[in-house]
Amino acid sequence: MTGCDSFTEVDLPASQLTSSAVFEDKATANAAMVDIYSKIRDNGLLTGSLSGLSNQLGLYADELALYGGEVNFYNNALLPSGNEVGELWNSSYNQIYAANSVIEGVQHSVSLATVDRNQLKGEALFVRALLHFYLMNAFGDIPYISTTDYEQNRTVHRMPENEVYTFIKADLEQAITLLPEHYISAERVRPNKWTAQALLARVHLYTQTWDEASNAASAVLNQTGLYVWEGDLDKIFLKESTTTLWQLMPGVSGNNTMEAATFSFISGPPPVSALSSSLMEAFTADDQRKAHWTEAITDGTDTWYHANKYKAVANTGSSVEYSIVFRLAEQYLIRAEARAHQGDLIGAKEDLNKIRHTAGLSDTAAITASALIDAVIQEKRLELFTEFGHRFFDLKRTGQLDAVLSPIKAGWNPTDRNFPLPESELLLNPNLAPQNAGY
Repeated sequence: MTGCDSFTEVDLPASQLTSSAVFEDKATANAAMVDIYSKIRDNGLLTGSLSGLSNQLGLYADELALYGGEVNFYNNALLPSGNEVGELWNSSYNQIYAANSVIEGVQHSVSLATVDRNQLKGEALFVRALLHFYLMNAFGDIPYISTTDYEQNRTVHRMPENEVYTFIKADLEQAITLLPEHYISAERVRPNKWTAQALLARVHLYTQTWDEASNAASAVLNQTGLYVWEGDLDKIFLKESTTTLWQLMPGVSGNNTMEAATFSFISGPPPVSALSSSLMEAFTADDQRKAHWTEAITDGTDTWYHANKYKAVANTGSSVEYSIVFRLAEQYLIRAEARAHQGDLIGAKEDLNKIRHTAGLSDTAAITASALIDAVIQEKRLELFTEFGHRFFDLKRTGQLDAVLSPIKAGWNPTDRNFPLPESELLLNPNLAPQNAGY
C-alpha cells in the first residue's frame, strides 16, 4: 500500500447492478422484494424449519414435547450467548434492513411507474411491521429500525412496547393505502391490502383496542369475493385454498413446505418432537381437527402424534402446499374475542361457532363474556397449533403464561416471558442495555 499513489476505478461486472439501478427497473425491483420473501421462508422467525417460531415456540410453550435435538427452548434455558436467539435476532433485522432498502430505493426511483412504486413500498412496509411485531413479542422492548443508515442504526436504543406498536400501526396503515385490493400473483404469495389489514387486526387485539380489532377483522372478512370459507379441513392447507390471505412459496419447483418436514415422522419414538399430550387431550372426541390435522404413529406399545396440517413431505413434481402465514380462521377468532370484550356476545358466538362447526363441533356452551373469551383462547389453541407461536403469544398477552407453564415446565420463571437479547448485540451496541430481566 505504501507504494500506491493512486487508485484505478473499474466498472462493475456486467452481471451486477448498483443498488440505485435495481429500483429503476420493474423486474429487478420486484426481484429485490421477492428475495426478501425467500429469506423469510428460509431463515429467522417465520421459517418453517426447526429454527423458526412455529417449532421453537411450540416447544417453549405446551404444544410440543421434545424427544431429541436442541433442548434450550424446551427447557426454557435460553442463554444470551446462545446461537438460537442470535440467529432469530440477526436474521430478522437483516430482513428488516432489506425491506428498508426497498422502501428507500423505490422512493428515490425516477423510472418506476407509480403503481409499481406503491406496490413495492406497501409490501416492504408490511414486512417491516410484521417482523418488528414478532421480534417485540418474543424479546420485549426492541429498537424499531426504519432506515439503512449504518451510523444511525449502530447506536439505536430499545423502545417501550407501546412505542413500537405505534410504529407498527403507522406502517400498516400506510401499507393499506398503497397496496391493491387484489393480488398481483394468483398464488397469493405477494401480500395485498387485506393481508396488511389482517395483521393490523391482530395488532389491535394485542393492544386491547377492541373496536378497532373488530373493525379491521371485519374489513377482511367482508371480502367475500376474494376469501371463501372452506368447510373441508383437508383443503385448507392446500396452495389453492380460498381461505389463505398470504403464503410463502417453496424455493424449488415441486417442493412443498418446510413445516411438513419439521413436524412429520414415520416411526417412533419421534426423532425430534411430537405434539404434547396436553394438546392432544384438549381435543374432544368429535373434533375433526384431531382426525385431519394430526396423525398417530405407534410402535405397537406407545403412540405419538405429529402435526399433519401440511401432508406433502417429499417433492411432488408440482407443489401442492405453500407455507400459509395468514388465513381467514384467525380473523374470525380475532373478531370473536374483540366482540366478547365489547359485550357483543351474539356476534362473538357466531364467529366462534363458525370455527367450531367446521371442526364438526356443536355451538359453544359459553354464555358470559369472560367464558366466551376463554373459549376463544381455547379454540385458537386447537385451530392454530404449530402456526408461528400463536399459543405462546396468546398466553403471554392474556397474562396466563405462568399459570399454564409453571406446573409443566421445571424451572419456569416469570422472566421467561421474554427471550434474552443476544450478548453479541449488547457488546456491539451498549445502548441496547439493560439485558432482559432474568438473564
